[in-house]
Amino acid sequence: MKEIYAIIRPNKINATKEALGVLGFPGMTAWKVTGRGKQKGIQGEVCFPGVLSDHNSDGGMKYVPKRLVYLTVDDADVPLVVAVITKINRTGQIGDGRIFVCPVEEVVRVRTGEAGQDAI
Repeated sequence: MKEIYAIIRPNKINATKEALGVLGFPGMTAWKVTGRGKQKGIQGEVCFPGVLSDHNSDGGMKYVPKRLVYLTVDDADVPLVVAVITKINRTGQIGDGRIFVCPVEEVVRVRTGEAGQDAI
């Protein structure tokens, strides 16, 4: 099993959720997050007063709003899930996001006690 964390643009969250659901991956968790990557934020992409859009002396922004999507899938499903997230979220522009794939040692469903693949 693998954990997949995807940092994506806020306006792509619904399309990502719908595409994953159609493919049989309806379970996911999403958070509103802020951050910035190598480009130090994208000036002009967002217009929020205060902390989010304050420009640094290096020309970047402090933070850019994003969504962090998390789901756990079987090892065999990782390429499909990564491909779908990439396809939905790739605009070709700076700020498209990142996908992280991490190993999972065990999963247990609290309600039933099911473990492993059955708990997903």
